[in-house]
Amino acid sequence: MLSGVALALSDLPLKLITEHGLRDRIRERGGEPEVQFLFGDARRLLPVWQGGQLRVVTWGNRRDENRSLPCTGWTQLITVEAGRWADFQPESVVIPATLGLDKGVWYRIRQGIRGLLVRDERGEARVFVLCEPSTHYYQVMTKSRWMPSLVNELI
Repeated sequence: MLSGVALALSDLPLKLITEHGLRDRIRERGGEPEVQFLFGDARRLLPVWQGGQLRVVTWGNRRDENRSLPCTGWTQLITVEAGRWADFQPESVVIPATLGLDKGVWYRIRQGIRGLLVRDERGEARVFVLCEPSTHYYQVMTKSRWMPSLVNELI
């Protein structure tokens, strides 16, 4: 299961970096700075494109945070298609990413990851990563049965 994404530092406006305190997430890979967003972080955040605007929102829901939303950071594409999220008035978003992380393996992402944005009872936006069954290649590469649903791409 996807546990993190990296986005090139140049793809994030300075305003969002400052506003959300993202400087401590900046790393270098091959001489190129990137911002990493990990599900294991104390503040689980993900960038999302919503209505033509880039925002940074909370990734998923933990048990002690919200009782009405599922306790997870992901959702299966099939459950969304079956209407199980309809009560939350979900909105489709794109999570921009240049790399994804699954079980210690970083891999390239071209156009982003599909996500589902909902609001909790306080009105706070939360994003859940859309997942689908892994392709054979993805499963061999990461040992994961589920992979993120990518935008116009299949690994």
